[in-house]
Amino acid sequence: MKPTKFKECNLEYAKNQPEYNSIHVFKTDDGEVITYWKMSFLERLRVLFKGGIWLSLQTFNRGLTPSFMSTKKSDLIESEVEKLSATLTKEYGNS
Repeated sequence: MKPTKFKECNLEYAKNQPEYNSIHVFKTDDGEVITYWKMSFLERLRVLFKGGIWLSLQTFNRGLTPSFMSTKKSDLIESEVEKLSATLTKEYGNS
């Protein structure tokens, strides 16, 4: 899998650090960092037949941070329409 830039990206980690691969992310105001990964054809076949993905997280011997994986962007990033709807509902209620 390879990290892939997407429309909502607003930050690039390790941009000028040649010892690392840079990664484009969407970082929210409350510190959540969202990345998008593309699978090769072989990886897609493996997921299709095996039904799972392995995940490795570096904790640096500290507590594990909450993690969430999804195949749908809308599970992680609210669309502009959803944001507007939530704002209008908050201001004017459900009527």
